[in-house]
Amino acid sequence: MNLRLPLCALLLTLATGAGHAQDRRLPDIGSSAGNVLSPAKQAEYGAMVLAQLRHEGYVLDDPLLDGWLNEVGQRLVAASDRPQQPFTFFLLRDRQINAFATLGGYVGVNSGLVLAAAREDELAGVLAHEISHVTQQHVLRGAEKAQRESLPILLATLGAIVAAQKAGGTSSGDAASAALMTGFGLLQQRQIDYTRDNEAEADRIGIRLLANAGYDPEAMADFFQTLQGVVRMNQGDERSALPAYLQTHPLTLTRISEARERADKLVSGRLVLPVTAGNSNPLLPANLQPASASRLTQGPTGEFIWARERLRVLSATTPAQALAEYRQMASKQPLDAAQRYGLALAQLQSGQNEDALRELQPLARQHPDNLWLQIALGQAEARSGLLAEADRRFDALLARMPGQRALALSYARLLGERNTREAGQRAVEVLRPLLSQSSTDLAFQQAYARANEIAGDPIRAGEAWAEAAYLSGRPEQALVQLNNLKKRTDLDYYARARIDARIAAITPVVLELRRQGVRDDTVDRLGLSDW
Repeated sequence: MNLRLPLCALLLTLATGAGHAQDRRLPDIGSSAGNVLSPAKQAEYGAMVLAQLRHEGYVLDDPLLDGWLNEVGQRLVAASDRPQQPFTFFLLRDRQINAFATLGGYVGVNSGLVLAAAREDELAGVLAHEISHVTQQHVLRGAEKAQRESLPILLATLGAIVAAQKAGGTSSGDAASAALMTGFGLLQQRQIDYTRDNEAEADRIGIRLLANAGYDPEAMADFFQTLQGVVRMNQGDERSALPAYLQTHPLTLTRISEARERADKLVSGRLVLPVTAGNSNPLLPANLQPASASRLTQGPTGEFIWARERLRVLSATTPAQALAEYRQMASKQPLDAAQRYGLALAQLQSGQNEDALRELQPLARQHPDNLWLQIALGQAEARSGLLAEADRRFDALLARMPGQRALALSYARLLGERNTREAGQRAVEVLRPLLSQSSTDLAFQQAYARANEIAGDPIRAGEAWAEAAYLSGRPEQALVQLNNLKKRTDLDYYARARIDARIAAITPVVLELRRQGVRDDTVDRLGLSDW
């Protein structure tokens, strides 16, 4: 996927607008980290990175997968030395093996990394490493270094991410992409060099974090060995043989052996090392403390095999490609339950609804409490014309799990496919419990917009579509929609107040972009820019 030159200009605009807001907390002794960017500014930059990655089509937004990844990540965060630090975990479509952390606790994981992992503990090992880069302020210090060298912070962050995503992949080589990537080359190397100085600490803290969260501390070393196997199997030039993750996280035999040694000490000693040095128990050595039941969490979620197969389908280039992958897998050995679930999803994506229904019915009977299967079966029923059966299934699930995000969004999207006023009204009812906590939830805003649209509420629909545009990295389109909505004569006081508040919040962003000469091509092409 090629980046367009306007994106480069946009990043420069946003980055050069960075202030030097002070962090009111006491900084680390001997470090100025936290003095460059306040927590609020860090979160703003992280949100900008996510929005721009969405704008370029990198992000894979799926309610079930998002919920699972967030659960894994938050279990690790809760066991860290900074559980109050906000984190946002998201998936990218790319099947290269890669992951990264950026400002504000935003952590991205490539689909390829999940598909390469043998178990959830290995994925957790990568997340623990990236979380440690944030909690130990490696990312923040990198931003400070970038600003000290007059490098735009957001450009540095997103540039390194995109360069790593594209490394070893294919590119059409067009002039815009070439110009952009040339500028990222030196920048990426500077960030890699800086990151290498912190890799050992992130490994060490991450392994402790794995143990504290109830995961297998050996998993980090296990995944390192998995990556070694990937490198050995790949043929071709050096760049294509090296996974993108290893270009920013260099792998050596010493690193693997040290990770294994640390994990062995944790396992054999039946002790959990504190994430930070020192503890308040004078009877124990300063670097050890007993494993505390209150400190440990549940470990693996038990959903990894289902998440991996769902991700295999949704990250495939086409539904036909996903079906071909399952045919190849089945030619070697019978598909297990999770793989059969993946096959059924691929069939649903291909419009083979009855085949999917036949595949899912026995699986759901074998695993009656599995939400992944129940949602897929309800979708297969509805798309096979069994609307009453699907409604009963989803109503029963919602009665058991009211407010469950993935369930509510999945049912609302399914109701949206019916395109009737009654279905829209039901979808609004299903989504309403999530409304107060979903202002930055793209999937929710899209589903809520569609539900209100077919339910006959164009004002609520328009507001939600504008929010979806903003969260997708299209602030000018969001502003155009809101200003058009404001012209309606049927707005009540509360709707007008909501719209005015969002216009006031988004207008400065768009004006600054315009001042820098950055405009939305779609808005200009359609002649919608006068607002």
